Order: sequence, then C-alpha cells, then structure tokens
Amino acid sequence: MPELPEVETVLRTLEGQISDREIISVNILYPKIVENDPEDFIKKLTHQHFRGFHRRGKYLLFEMDDFFFVSHLRMEGKYYLQQPEDPYDRHTHVVFQLDDGRQLRYHDTRKFGRMEIVPLQTDFSHWHDLGPEPFDDAFNAAYVHAFIHNRNVPLKKLLLNQSFVAGIGNIYADEILAACHLRPGRSCRRITRNDEEHIVTMTKAILKAAIAAGGTTIRSYTSSLGVTGRFQLECSVHAQKKCKRCGHDIKVKWIGGRSSYYCPLCQK
Repeated sequence: MPELPEVETVLRTLEGQISDREIISVNILYPKIVENDPEDFIKKLTHQHFRGFHRRGKYLLFEMDDFFFVSHLRMEGKYYLQQPEDPYDRHTHVVFQLDDGRQLRYHDTRKFGRMEIVPLQTDFSHWHDLGPEPFDDAFNAAYVHAFIHNRNVPLKKLLLNQSFVAGIGNIYADEILAACHLRPGRSCRRITRNDEEHIVTMTKAILKAAIAAGGTTIRSYTSSLGVTGRFQLECSVHAQKKCKRCGHDIKVKWIGGRSSYYCPLCQK
C-alpha cells in the first residue's frame, strides 16, 4: 500500500511531467472509482489544467483551474503516462487525454482507489478527520502526550490512526517503532516523555529518508513512470528475517489485523 513517502514520490514525479498540461478528454472505464457523478466528473475536468501539486496524508491533491481533483491510491493505485496507441490492460480504469498527446492512466488491480472533485476553498487541515502532517510543527511531543491521554491502544495502532498523524502505514509504523526501541504491542499509556519525543523525531527522520529514497517497493508498489522506491533496502525490521542492528530473528505479531515486525532484543 502506498504510504506518505510513496504518495509524495508519485506526486513529485507527476509534477515534473504534467504541470500545466490540459486535460482534453476523460474516459472512465470503471465508474465506481469516481465519488462524484461520472458524467459531471468528465464535464468538469475537460479543459482543466494541472496548476498545483499537493499532498494531504495519503491523498494526492491536484489543483486545477477551478477546483481540486483529489485522488486516493488506497491499496494498489498507480498512475502511468502512456501513448494513445499503447493497449489498455484490464486494470486500467480512468484515462486522461492530455494536450501533448500523452495519456495519464490510472491503474488499480484492487479497484479500491477513489477520485473526487472538491472546491478550491476546501479546508484540508482536518479533512476526513486527518491529524497533522508528520513534518508540521504541530506534530510534537506535547501533541503526542495530549493525544494519548487516557488512551490504551497498542503503539502500532496509534501510528496507523490517521487522526493521530497523517500518512503513516504498516511499513513505516514498524520502522519508526524499531528506531524508538519500542514494541508494536506496547500500550501507548506505558511510554515515557522521552519515548514521546523519540517517536516524533524518528517519524520525521524515517519518512524524510524514505522520500529521499523514492519510497518503498513492497509487493506491487511502483510510482508513475515506473519509478520504484529504494527504502526497502534500509528497512531494519519490516519484512526482514534478521534484525539489521543485532542479527536476532525478527518476530511477527498481528495487531489490529496487521502484521507487525519487531526485534525482541532491540525492542523491549
């Protein structure tokens, strides 16, 4: 599943390729991808230009002439730039014909991704109950301390909670907790003020490093234009057999329906 670094990679890749390009036509092959009325979606996007490129959590926010075109990749969503003569495959669901002759194609094997049009005046600060961005000043140790007050959930579930902090998924939650030497099943009520500070610091550092590496290629993730991440080479615990710090066998525990990788020696 694309997480914040992967979504950022997709966004910046597309920004370098389609900035100010005009949409000449839209072909929707699987209407359920679109939250709005499909015909209205097509009508509104036709002759709009890609003017700005933003991200909120795991959402791609394309600023058009008159509104935001919002795209959530969910589990398997990907964008590709292709030529009109290139054949569609059965997982191509939305095709945007651009004014330079290329096509921006949305591909999704699971069909979980969603697209919608929202007004330019939309306030994205608490959109869909999203918490602060990891790089915002608002995401700090005092915020973490206040958020977990009277909560009793595993740290892994806390990091996956998008209302706590936006953009973290399964891979990076494991890596953040490994860097903090905290087990994923530990209750958030049982951490110290130093742990809270460390969670903030490591979240920012790991996500920054992952963005610099182009994200993580796990299973089928690739960004647009075939760009694949390299952060998987740096993962210390997620999907690993041995801990890269001490060499001990990695353990896997299911927390909230998600596989959680950790080192029993390094994470006390």
